[in-house]
Amino acid sequence: MLFMTDTADFTLDEIRVLLAPAIAENAAFDGWAPAARDMAADMNGVDRDVAALAFQGGPVDMIDAWFASIDAAMTELLPPQQLAAMKIRQRITALVEARLMATAPHREALRRALAILAMPQNVGTAARLGWRSVDAMWRAAGDTATDYNHYTKRAMLFAVYGATVTVFLDDESEGHADTRAFLARRIDGIMRFEKAKAGITRRAQHRPSLTRFVGRLRYPVV
Repeated sequence: MLFMTDTADFTLDEIRVLLAPAIAENAAFDGWAPAARDMAADMNGVDRDVAALAFQGGPVDMIDAWFASIDAAMTELLPPQQLAAMKIRQRITALVEARLMATAPHREALRRALAILAMPQNVGTAARLGWRSVDAMWRAAGDTATDYNHYTKRAMLFAVYGATVTVFLDDESEGHADTRAFLARRIDGIMRFEKAKAGITRRAQHRPSLTRFVGRLRYPVV
């Protein structure tokens, strides 16, 4: 016997969270269309009109909610105590792999979602959703940077993740071995860059600075 959650008192945000994974299941066959949303609503005992209201932005709203659910699944798969035992490289790699594995059963839905987000009118939304995901990864990895490093780390991971997804969508190797190998090479590139950047920053701190020199002339140490 199928027992469905009583959704009568759910908010629209709660409806979105509830339905997003089910919409993705149907989107592989029906696309990110009202039919997929309605089937998800029926599966979960949600009135179709309420579901339409929850996703009044159409396919992009559905994709947005699904991506958010994937981010949540990623952090559930890798709780803080488990990540704390890893080095930073291992954390980022594990988080990217966890997010990909959460989408693995729905690769066709992901392919269709990315095709929609690639449309000119959705490019801004695509960038926002991608940035949200890589920010979630870095935060889960323990990154607390608030200076320019905050943005450079995310920009690099944004590029790496996007390229890795492209490989993942067509990867038929056992256990997605080809995707994992591709990701490992790209993460290695990030780590080398971060190491080089740290070295340059340290050296710059010890170089003569005209600004510091002038500042000392104006405000001498007493």
